[in-house]
Amino acid sequence: MDKSNRTIIVAGVIVLVLIVALLVFANQSTGGPGKYDAFAACLKDKGAVFYGAFWCPHCQNQKAMFGSSEKYLPYIECSNPDGQSQNGICNAEGIKGYPTWVFPDKSTTTGEVPLATLAEKTGCTLPK
Repeated sequence: MDKSNRTIIVAGVIVLVLIVALLVFANQSTGGPGKYDAFAACLKDKGAVFYGAFWCPHCQNQKAMFGSSEKYLPYIECSNPDGQSQNGICNAEGIKGYPTWVFPDKSTTTGEVPLATLAEKTGCTLPK
C-alpha cells in the first residue's frame, strides 16, 4: 500500500470517527431539567387534561411548545393505532377536535393554546 492510499484511509477513518462522535453527542440529553418541567407537572396536578392524536400537526405543535418537558404533560392519546378512529376514553369525554384542553373548571379550549393561557386557566406559574 503506497503512502497516498494510507493517507486516504486514515483521513476516512478520522472523518468516520468524527461523524459517530457528533451523532452520539447529538443524541445525549442535557441531563438537566427542562424549562417547563414544573409548569407541565403543575398542569397535571391542577387537573388540566390535553387530548390529542399522534397524527395531528396542531397537537405536535402544542407539545413542541413544552420542549423536553413534553413528557410531563397531562396528555391523553385519542387516536386508535390505525389513525382512523377515536378511542373510547375520548368518545366518553366528548372530544370532537384536537388538540382539546379540559380545565379544572370543566371549560374546554380546542386548538393550539398559548402557554400564558394555560397558566391563566390553571393558576400554574409560567417560567420566565
